[in-house]
Amino acid sequence: MAIGSAPEPVPVDALESLMARYQQSDHHAATALIERVSPLLHRYFLFQISNRRYAEDLLQETWMRIHKARHTYRTGEPVLPWIFAIARHTGLDNYRKTRRLESRERQVEVLPEHPATRFAPAEPVTPDMDAILQALPDTQREVVVMLKVLGMTIDEVARATSSSAGSVKQKAHRAYEKLREVLVGASRK
Repeated sequence: MAIGSAPEPVPVDALESLMARYQQSDHHAATALIERVSPLLHRYFLFQISNRRYAEDLLQETWMRIHKARHTYRTGEPVLPWIFAIARHTGLDNYRKTRRLESRERQVEVLPEHPATRFAPAEPVTPDMDAILQALPDTQREVVVMLKVLGMTIDEVARATSSSAGSVKQKAHRAYEKLREVLVGASRK
């Protein structure tokens, strides 16, 4: 998944209108809202290392929570931050649940050996975006994904993450500095 390919922008007023109609039990509006926002949510979960393997399940769980909480959306307010706040909490709940379950699992003593690669790549491989983003702390990765992959504004990210715009800017700045260090280090190898 290329980080440079931004999702096709959806007019915000169209999403807000769909959400308002969804609150009034308009089935067609609900379907249209799901079709337009699901790719953004799915991409959001795919870029979270701890939630990647559960992205499909988290997407469905997020829509279930949105459905249950749709009455709490205030008409006229931006809808994407409201939706991503729910998605963020869904991801956090899943992370906590997964950590509890994995702490009870028994570890394997000896891992099976993987066959060695016989051939080295002929030309330099471009850095994998997932590997680069793994260098960031979760909060910084989340901000970068929301800003650069999902195309959200700083104010929308601030609302979705329950933080201030200044905090989002600071996390983004620190993330960009860290990414710059990682990319410079990778190019020197």
